[in-house]
Amino acid sequence: PLPPQYGLVFDAGSTHTSLYIYRWPADKENGTGIVSQVEACSVSGPGISSYADDPARAGASLKPCLDKAMKIVPAEEQRETPTYLGATAGMRLLREQNSTKAEQIFAEVSKAIGEYPVDFRGARILTGSEEGSFGWITVNYLLETLVKFSFAEKWEHPQDTEVLGALDLGGASTQITFQPGAPVEDRNTSVFFRLYGTNYSLYSHSYLCYGQSQALKMLLAALHQASSSAQISHPCYPRGYQENITVAQLYDSPCVRAPSSASPGLVLTVTGTGDPGACGTAVQGLFNFSCGAQGPCGFNGVHQPPVRGQFLAFAGFYYTFHFLNLTRQQSLSEVNTTVLSFCRRNWTELVQSFPQDLKHLHTYCSVAIYILTLLLDGYKFNEHTWSNIHFSKQAANTDIGWTLGFMLNFTNMIPAEALQHVKGHQPGLWAGAVSFLVLAIV
Repeated sequence: PLPPQYGLVFDAGSTHTSLYIYRWPADKENGTGIVSQVEACSVSGPGISSYADDPARAGASLKPCLDKAMKIVPAEEQRETPTYLGATAGMRLLREQNSTKAEQIFAEVSKAIGEYPVDFRGARILTGSEEGSFGWITVNYLLETLVKFSFAEKWEHPQDTEVLGALDLGGASTQITFQPGAPVEDRNTSVFFRLYGTNYSLYSHSYLCYGQSQALKMLLAALHQASSSAQISHPCYPRGYQENITVAQLYDSPCVRAPSSASPGLVLTVTGTGDPGACGTAVQGLFNFSCGAQGPCGFNGVHQPPVRGQFLAFAGFYYTFHFLNLTRQQSLSEVNTTVLSFCRRNWTELVQSFPQDLKHLHTYCSVAIYILTLLLDGYKFNEHTWSNIHFSKQAANTDIGWTLGFMLNFTNMIPAEALQHVKGHQPGLWAGAVSFLVLAIV
C-alpha cells in the first residue's frame, strides 16, 4: 500500500494560532471520515495580528510547531505535504486598521513557513463566509452526514440523515451556518456546495466584532461611556474583582470608538459588582434585535431564516459551557439557573474554587451571558430548539473548526460528483484482469 499522506493547516485566530496535522490513506482519499487529525500544536503567544509592530516575531512564533510537525511527518513525505495558513477575524480587523501592517505579517509568516521542506500553498485571510462554510463542512464530514460507505461497498448519500448546522465563536467573530427550510434569497448570506453528488444551499453569516474578546471590549467601552468617569462598575465581573486598564488599551480595536473627550493615558478602574440581571441588560445593549421590513433576521439587520435542524456549537461556545459543566444537553432552564448562580459568586470564593483558571476566571460570567444572548436573542433559538444545540469540541478524535474543511476543499478531497464503487484496486488493473479472465474462458 502507498504510504499515508499528510496535510498541515495553521489556524491564525485573533487570540492565538494552532497548527493542525492531518493524515489520510493515499489510495482512498475521496471518502468521508478518511482524513484524521494526528496532532494539534498550540503556538505560544498571542495571535499573529498582535505582532503588527514587530512582524518578524509573528513568523518566528510558528517555528516550534513546524519543528514538531517535521518530527511527525516522515522526511520522504514532507515535500508532498500541502501546508496552508488561514487567518480569521483578528487579521480582518488589522487589515481594516492598517493594510500595510497586515501584509507585512503575511510576508513574515510566509517566509518562516517557506524555510521548511513542505508544499506551502500560501497564507491568506479567510472571508467570514468561508470560515463559516468550512466549519460546516468539517462538522458534516466528521459525522459522515455527507456520504457513507454502505454494506454494498459503495459510497452513498446517507438516507434520512440530516446535515448539522455549525455555530462557531472565536475571539473576534462568530459564525452561524445551516441548511434552511427554503433556499436563501439574500446573496450575501447564501453559500452553495455540490458535494458527493448532492446539492447543498446553505445560510451562512459571520458577525465581525461579535467574537468573545471583542464583545467583552464593546461591553466595557459601553460601560465606560455610560459612567463618564474613570471608575467603572462592571455588573458581569464578580464582586470583589478589580482591574486597571488604560483608555488606549480599551480603544485599540476598530470594534470600539473612543469618545473624543477621553485621553489615551487615563487609567480606568473596573470593579466587579456581580449582578447578573444588570449584566444581561448591558449585554443586550451590544445588539440591535429589531428586524425592520426585510423579514426574519438575526441581529443588526442581517437577514437570517429561522434556525432548523441539529447544531454543533464549538470553539468558544464549547469552552465556556464546558467550564460551567453545561455540555451534557441540559435544558435551557437548567443552563439559566447554573449561569445565574455562577455569576453571583464573589471573587474570593471563585479564586479558591478554581485556582487553575485564574487567567479567564473573571470573564466566564460575562461570556456565558453573552453566549445565551447571542443564541437566544441573536440567532433566535428558543426553549424548544435549544435542545438541538450540541456543545462539542471534537468529533471522531478531530478538533471541530474550519481548518479540516478548508484543507479538504483546497486539496480537492471532496468530489462534486457521487463516488462510484470504491474497490481497493486501480481501475486499469481491474479492467485488465477482467478482460484476461474473459479471454481465458473464451
